[in-house]
Amino acid sequence: MDDSELNASELGTFDYWQKAYTTEIINYDEHGDPGEVWFGEDSAQRVIDWISTSGIDKDISFVDLGCGNGYSLLELARRGFTNLIGVDYCPEAIMLAKKITKEEFPSIKYKLFDIIKDDLSNLGTEYGIVHDKGTYDAVSLNPDNPKENRQKYLEQVTNMLSNNGLFVITSCNWTDQELIQHFSEKMKLKCVIPTPQFKFGGKVGSVISSVVFIKK
Repeated sequence: MDDSELNASELGTFDYWQKAYTTEIINYDEHGDPGEVWFGEDSAQRVIDWISTSGIDKDISFVDLGCGNGYSLLELARRGFTNLIGVDYCPEAIMLAKKITKEEFPSIKYKLFDIIKDDLSNLGTEYGIVHDKGTYDAVSLNPDNPKENRQKYLEQVTNMLSNNGLFVITSCNWTDQELIQHFSEKMKLKCVIPTPQFKFGGKVGSVISSVVFIKK
C-alpha cells in the first residue's frame, strides 16, 4: 500500500463520533432531525443510483460499513433492496439509525462492529456488496497507526466479500487513483462513479471520489 498518510484529525477518533451522534439523537428525539449525511446527500445518491441501476439483484446481501444514521440503507430499501445490514463502531450511531428506519423498514438490521478490532465471525456471512462512505477516511485520519489500520481494513473488507462481490467506496480524502492503488492488491477495478469536478490552477479534480471494485 502507499506509504503516504493523511494528517491526523479528530474525525478519525471514536470520541468525536460518540459525541456527534449523542447530539444527533437528542436532535432527532426533540425535532425529528435525522442529522447530517457525510459528504452530503448528493454524493450518497450518486452511489445509490449506481447500485440501483446496475442490474444488481434486490436481495443481494449488502453491508454498510460505518452506517451512521442509516441514510444509505433507508434509500436502498426504498429502491427495493431487502437484505440490508448496517454496522458501526459507535453505539450511538446504531441507536440513531434504528430510530430513523424502524417504522418504515424494520427489516433493516444493525450491528455494533469495529472493522479494525472485531472478528468477522461476528457478522456471520459474506456479502455481495460492501459499501463504505467515510469509514476508510476515518481509519486513515486516526492518529494511532493509520498505515497498519488501513492494511487491516483492506484484509477485513476482502474477507467480508463473497466471490466476485462488489466493494463500493466513497472518500473525500483520497483520490480515485489513490483508492485504486490502495485496493488493487486484493481487488480489481470495476468502475469509477462520476462525481462533479472542479478546475483550479489549470488542474481538474474531484472533491469526492466514488470507486467500485470487484474481489479478485
